[in-house]
This record gives sequence, C-alpha cells and structure tokens, in this order.
Amino acid sequence: MPRTLRARATAAAVLIMVVALSIGGGWLYVTLRGNLIDNAGARTELAARQAAADIAAKPGRPSGDMPEPDGGVDAVLVLDGQGRPLASTAPHPAARAAVLAGFRPGSGEDSAVRDFAPAPALASHTSVVAVVRTPSPDGDLYVYALTVLDAVADAQRALGVTVLVGGPLVVLLTGVIAWSVTGAALRPVESIRRELVAVTADRLSRRVPAPGGRDEITRLAETVNDTLERLEDSVTRQRQFVADASHELRNPIAAARAELELALLNKPDPDTAASLAQAFDSTVRLERIAADLLLLARLDAQQPPSVELVDLSLLAAEKIARRRSARVPLVLDQADDPVLVRADPGQLERLLANLLDNAQRFADSEVRVSTATDPATGTALLEVVDDGPGIPHEATEEVFNRFTRLEADRNRASGGTGLGLAIAREIARAHGGSLRVAPSERGARLVLRLPTADSPARS
Repeated sequence: MPRTLRARATAAAVLIMVVALSIGGGWLYVTLRGNLIDNAGARTELAARQAAADIAAKPGRPSGDMPEPDGGVDAVLVLDGQGRPLASTAPHPAARAAVLAGFRPGSGEDSAVRDFAPAPALASHTSVVAVVRTPSPDGDLYVYALTVLDAVADAQRALGVTVLVGGPLVVLLTGVIAWSVTGAALRPVESIRRELVAVTADRLSRRVPAPGGRDEITRLAETVNDTLERLEDSVTRQRQFVADASHELRNPIAAARAELELALLNKPDPDTAASLAQAFDSTVRLERIAADLLLLARLDAQQPPSVELVDLSLLAAEKIARRRSARVPLVLDQADDPVLVRADPGQLERLLANLLDNAQRFADSEVRVSTATDPATGTALLEVVDDGPGIPHEATEEVFNRFTRLEADRNRASGGTGLGLAIAREIARAHGGSLRVAPSERGARLVLRLPTADSPARS
C-alpha cells in the first residue's frame, strides 16, 4: 500500500478506472459482436429466402450462375437433397457444397442460421450461413446464403486498438487528475502540518493557516488554532505563576537567611547551632532554587538578551581563576586566538558557572575546559569534561530536564537543584546555540556551541 493519503487516493482512482475499463470494454466487445452477428444473420437469412422465392417462381431446376445478392451478402448456393451444387453466385461451388451439405434445417423447420469458422472453402474470416428448404418437383432444394463477417472483425479490431491505446491514456489521465486534485485538497493539511512542526514550547504564538470556505479542513484548522490558543494561555499563566512565586519568595527567604545568620553569630549551644546551620543550608538552597526558577521564567518569556562582544576564552579563564580553591583543579585548554561571540555576559557567565558546578560535583581528580572556533560551521566551541562516573547514554537528554536528578546525584548534601543544566541549555538556545552531552571515554563531556561574532544572526 502507498504510504501517503495522496498516493493511496491516486492508486484507488487508477484501480477503479482499470476495473471500469476492463468491465466496460468486455461488455462493449460482447455486445457489439452480438449485435453485428445478429444483424448479419438476419440479412443473410433474408437473402436466402429471397433466392428461394425466386427459384420457386421459375419453372425447372436452377442451374449455372445466379445473380449477385443484395444487402451485403457475399454468396448464394443451391444444393439438391444429395448435397450436389446446382447453382451458385461464386466460383468453385463444389468446395463450398462439401462444407455446407451437412448443415440443414431441423425437423419441422424450413430455415436455420449458424456461424462457420474461417475455412479455405468458405472465407478467411468467420462467416454467417443461412439455409432455407424449398420444395421442388424433383425433391427439396436447399438454398444457402453466406455473409463474411469481415465488418465484425474490423469492428473488433478497432475496439481492441481503442481499448489498448486509449485505455492506458485514460488511466494515466485519471491518475494525473486524481494526484492533482488530491494534492490541491491536501495542500492546506500539509501547511497545517508544517506549521505545527514549528510550534514549540518557545513558539506557542504561532497559528496554522486556515483556508477559506467551511469545509472539513477549515474546521480542522480553526480547531487546531483554538487548541493552540488555549495551550498558549495555559503555559503563559504557568510561567507567570512561576515568575511571580519566585519573585515573591525572594524577600521572605532572604529575611529568613538573615535571621539565621544573626542567630548563628550569637554563638548558641552546640545542639542549637547544629539545627540553625542545617536550617541555614536549607534556606540557602531554597534561595538558589527561587533564583533559578526566576531566571528560567525570564528565559521562557523569550526576552531578547542584551548582547555585546564577549571573548569566550577570556571569560572561561576569568571564571577558572576565581575558583582556585575548588575541590578538584580546573585546567583550561585555551585557543590561540580569541573566540568571539555576541552574547549577554551575565547569562554566559551563569551558563559557564553551571557547567563548572556540575563537572566539579562529580569529577574524581580534575575538570578540563577547552575553547575553540569551528570555521566549518561558524560556531564557537566550549567543552567542559570531567573524569567522574559520566552520564549514561540513555540519560543524555534527560539531564537537561528541569529538576532531573540522576541516581548518583540523589544526595541533596552534594547534589544541585536539578536546574543548572536546564538553565544552561535555555541560555544557549536564547543565544542561537546548543548544549549537548557528547561521547567521552571517561566522565561527562558537555559541548556548548554558539554562533561566532562574524556569523549571521539566527532567528
């Protein structure tokens, strides 16, 4: 079966036309042949009866040549009761008499009509022969009239040529028309499909084109647009709620953190100090989650970043220099030339910080950072590689989901908020780039790609 609806509709139309032409051509062939043979048989019998009437009206036995018959009949032959030829309109009556002598009217009948296959003694085509019994003083005589069905053969040949030549052309024309009409009917559906493919969580404002009229496709487009509008409203309300909640939580969390810091400065007893320290750590974590959620809400709102020229290599070097007291050393493989991109320095610094935090959390001995420019694709590259347990292949996309924490990262004391990599990818996308997990022999390898400063801006 064809895979597309357009191809299936075209195949169905072609198949229906082939079946219709086959049945119609067969019916026309049988009907035409039957009508021509019936007409020829009636003419032939009439000619035989006229010849018999002429013989009966004349005295004596007929002999010799007879006048040519009318009405398209080809020959007339008269035989006696023993099958001997007496008279004929054509030469060599004996040969025809030998073939026709056995064909006589049935008992109680005075005439008969039948077809004869092509034979050298009769005709090169199928022929219709009518025989009429007529009495005479010397016994019954048999008058035969013969009509060669060459017109039937010509008509059959013409019909066959018409079907064999015109049939494929009709089938081809049917296929072309069905393909064109189905394509025109499905073109709005394809436009709707392409537009739906472009609809993402960041582009919910798009709408599918609605063709004119009130047909099923128009109603489908209107329903899809209504669904997209409800979805956009729902996502907008959700993002606004997250942004509002995160913003409103910052002040009370900051106040709680200040109170806990003040309480710890008063040097309480050890048990109270331990409880206060634990509450302080939780508050700091909560404050970080609220800040991350607020940043994600801003990124989801697709507010264009304020870009300026940034050297990715210099930014990485400055970030690493401020982390000299990190748990594992940070090693920078810096490009010889500046790696220039157009980006928001604050967001790009946050992206790099999230990647370094993630790598340092799981690295065993070191984290390597490298920068380069790929002239083939016009992108700037930044790779962060650690020598820790790595990321399973089946989780290379899952780690970028919000609040995703792998099994090895379940310990909240050492784990992050589950938003770091999600924020990093959203920042990369906001700048027209990408962030993904690349294969690595050991540990995790995260690769950031951003358009270089001299590459065309992406929409």
